Amino acid sequence: MPDQLVVVITGAGRGIGNALARAYIGRPNCTVVGTIRDHTSSGVAQLEASPKGNGSRLILVKVESSSLTDARDAVEEMEAAGIDHIDILIPNAGTSPPVESLETVDLGVVASAFHVNALGPLSLYQACYALLRKSNDAKFMPITSAAGTISGMEQGHTFVAPSYCISKAALNWITLAAHCGNTWLTAVAINLGLAATDMGNKTAKYLGLEKAPWTAEQSAEKIMKLIDEADRDKCSGKFMDAISGQEFPW
Repeated sequence: MPDQLVVVITGAGRGIGNALARAYIGRPNCTVVGTIRDHTSSGVAQLEASPKGNGSRLILVKVESSSLTDARDAVEEMEAAGIDHIDILIPNAGTSPPVESLETVDLGVVASAFHVNALGPLSLYQACYALLRKSNDAKFMPITSAAGTISGMEQGHTFVAPSYCISKAALNWITLAAHCGNTWLTAVAINLGLAATDMGNKTAKYLGLEKAPWTAEQSAEKIMKLIDEADRDKCSGKFMDAISGQEFPW
């Protein structure tokens, strides 16, 4: 499939991952590989029923973000379905634990969030690495969070949510390391902003807002624009905000 844009998106059964998968599958000549946990969810049905662009197709594979082996098995399924390269890898699936202080946070909760939000994307990156290497324009585009900033921690008050923020800071490190270690790869850590998903609305309410200001579809559109325009020279190795297009401090 040399003329096909192959996009792998985790968490395609709901939220931003679902919106991204539906938008990409609507483009022509695009193969979307969406990872899901449950084939019976309403989001999966919505995705499968979405209009497809000319020459586009959808492949669904099971990946549980807490598993360190599912990604490898999923790549075997992709290859069996004819996938011979990956152009865009979007680790999106994640978890957002309750806000607890650094002094009292349950270490098991910290470890669980780290497992899903950092080790899950790293496992996926490792499993997909050989197929990314075969792309003529490979892009590694993890969906992270402004909460993962270290130098902006005091200003953003992100120290109040260590479980989530530690894991996202680690994902940012993984993204930058992928950029530094591979001159052929465009790697960008993407902050999606407050989107009206379960996680986004929960965060919005914590911040005193009635709901998140952006729909999942609006956020997906912004993310895709950033990805479309991203290249090695322009923004690889950076922490970018999809909504504003501005760079975030690591």
